[in-house]
Amino acid sequence: MAAAACGGSDSTTTTETSAGASSAPAAAQVKVGLAYDIGGRGDGSFNDAAGRGLDQAVSELKVEKKELEATAGETDAQKEERLRLLAQGGYNPVIAVGFAYSGSVAKVAPEYPEVKFAIVDDADAKGDNITNLLFAEEQGSFLVGVAAALKSEKGSVGFIGGVETPLIKKFEAGFTAGAKAVKSDIKIQAKYLTQPPDFGGFNDPAKGKTVAQGMYDAGADVVYHAAGGSGSGVFEAAKAAGAMAIGVDSDQAALPAYANFKDVIITSMLKKVDVAVFDFLKNYTTGTVKSGASVYDLKAGGVDYSTTGGKIDDIKSKIDEYKQKIVNGEITVPTS
Repeated sequence: MAAAACGGSDSTTTTETSAGASSAPAAAQVKVGLAYDIGGRGDGSFNDAAGRGLDQAVSELKVEKKELEATAGETDAQKEERLRLLAQGGYNPVIAVGFAYSGSVAKVAPEYPEVKFAIVDDADAKGDNITNLLFAEEQGSFLVGVAAALKSEKGSVGFIGGVETPLIKKFEAGFTAGAKAVKSDIKIQAKYLTQPPDFGGFNDPAKGKTVAQGMYDAGADVVYHAAGGSGSGVFEAAKAAGAMAIGVDSDQAALPAYANFKDVIITSMLKKVDVAVFDFLKNYTTGTVKSGASVYDLKAGGVDYSTTGGKIDDIKSKIDEYKQKIVNGEITVPTS
């Protein structure tokens, strides 16, 4: 379930296999099946971003939808069954949200060659009917690392990852590089909530709060999380400590779920899963879906940072200088 490194793309790119593009179905006949990762709708992060893309497709493309959700501690066999339920139920295309579905998509997709599958955040599941929706998380994380270093008054910041996987290590690598680009001697604490095969770290606010409290107690004044639903605990800790936090995936300061914490969320790394999901569905309805990798980086608008609340308005020009250097290729952000 290793994630792909997504840096260095000039634009949203597509690797086409011999399967080529599909023929266009009638929009009214399109039934989309979406399988969420742990946390599902309401996680205020990754899954919600996928849900927004699906909602946009329902509104603009008039597709029908069915949504199913993973449960904590489930097996690959259960994921496979979820995907089969959708494919057997006439849902086409089927979208799997998260790299945890990698093996399941690779196994189930060949059983339904007429169904188009997409998987978010995984390049390993390959097939003539599989599209891999990938992101340059390290580039967006670099920008919020710049923000953290510029805003830190103590010269100490933190990173909390939900689960220690190659994908989440990309967030840490980018954040660290961005912070050190601003202040080479900045102190960076980095911790992960769980290790594979335990993916509960993406939905454990209590653990997120405890680890963040430890970082603030140890001197950090800004903590960035890439921990899904566990991020709410990080925000709680930031508020209790009178410190700052950085969100992930969605503009978390703008979400009603985090209204009580918007005063401590200075920015969020935006990973536009909604854009990728909608693009895939739009391509499906026009018969232009291709298998292989589609990479969403800074230049393609697939990652970015948020400015809700105005807390980084004073440093936005500096962040944008680094952003332009990445887009121009002057800075290559590490993925590990």
